Amino acid sequence: MDMNGTAYATTLDRTLDGGFDAARIDAESIEELERIGSDKWTRHPGCIGAFIAEMDYGLAPCVAEAIEQATARGALGYIPDPWKREVARSCAAWQLRYDWTVNPAVIRPVPDVLEAFEVFLREIVRSGNAIVVPTPAYMPFLSVPRLYGVDVIEIPMLRAGDGWLFDFDAIERAFAGGCRAFTLCNPHNPIGKVLTLDEMLRLSDLAAKYDVRIFSDEIHAPFVYQGYRHVPFASIDERTAMQAFTSTSASKSFNIPGTKCAQVILTNPDDLDMWMRNAEWSEHQTATIGAIATTAAYDGGGAWFDGVLRYIERNIALVNEEMRTRFSRVRYVPPQGTYIAWLDFSPLGLDDPAGYFLEKAGVALTDGRECGECGAGCVRMNFAMPYPLLGECFDRMHAALEADGLV
Repeated sequence: MDMNGTAYATTLDRTLDGGFDAARIDAESIEELERIGSDKWTRHPGCIGAFIAEMDYGLAPCVAEAIEQATARGALGYIPDPWKREVARSCAAWQLRYDWTVNPAVIRPVPDVLEAFEVFLREIVRSGNAIVVPTPAYMPFLSVPRLYGVDVIEIPMLRAGDGWLFDFDAIERAFAGGCRAFTLCNPHNPIGKVLTLDEMLRLSDLAAKYDVRIFSDEIHAPFVYQGYRHVPFASIDERTAMQAFTSTSASKSFNIPGTKCAQVILTNPDDLDMWMRNAEWSEHQTATIGAIATTAAYDGGGAWFDGVLRYIERNIALVNEEMRTRFSRVRYVPPQGTYIAWLDFSPLGLDDPAGYFLEKAGVALTDGRECGECGAGCVRMNFAMPYPLLGECFDRMHAALEADGLV
């Protein structure tokens, strides 16, 4: 679609069958992924990249075609208002997947979810205050607040059988002590928890009691597995809509983080007023090519993403089987969403499993300590890679452990 609203028919015509090619992905090698040139596959040459949270599944045909058409006509200037409106419209339409009818007028573009988080810290939390971050957490949620003079209160999640729970008692103590902000990541990176409605309502009750605002990161919303359902926090009722400061993006589900376009959904009218006064620079940094890619993804990429999800479900079945068999001593809770697994190698006596597997297995993982104090002995593993490479990843890791007598 161009700035005047004229649709390019070929963009949608080629997405009728989704265009997701599992056989092609299965055939990809480490060398081919390195040639693509992402940080994930070039930072540690020859290693299997399982640390940065992006997929190795290429682009939806509708997205690739929209980008190609945009560059052919030279649409690479600063983002104009018509494309901002297209992003808002298409994002609102995508939210219908979660039974959320949201007014496009409250959706604004940002380069990425972290930029929205920074605005939340700067304008709503403000220097000298604190924010609760349940851990293990997405790494910047722990580091970025300190850049704005905001203290971080880490509250570890509680293991409960095959699941994770919030420590609501500790959360309430933090709120009672004066903390007025909470970081909600749903589905949760890196443990893959999908929050229940009851859990979100309990959090909302505490937020109402102590006048707490909630930053809701819903970037992994499309990655929810059978038996679970994503409910946007702001969609629950009028109270949660006022408490929430929501951000999302097509970057995870369509593998386009480098195009720099996310969305903030401002269901509290005061937040929208603040945004229009103070956050214009954030919108200006959003890339036009990202707006074009995002709109194409939301409008025409649903069938392609459904293929992605089926592929990832095959991968997670392999992860679950490996954890049940060869890696049975590793503490593991199967994720309910995302394409990330949290693996605790401390029962094997590994204090730094990320360093161990990088050196001895050629597998690059995220050091769990970057995700909070509770992450010692743990790693974050991205399993959204070609299925055969995921098998090789586990083979390499097991061979290293076996050689050292640890399994």
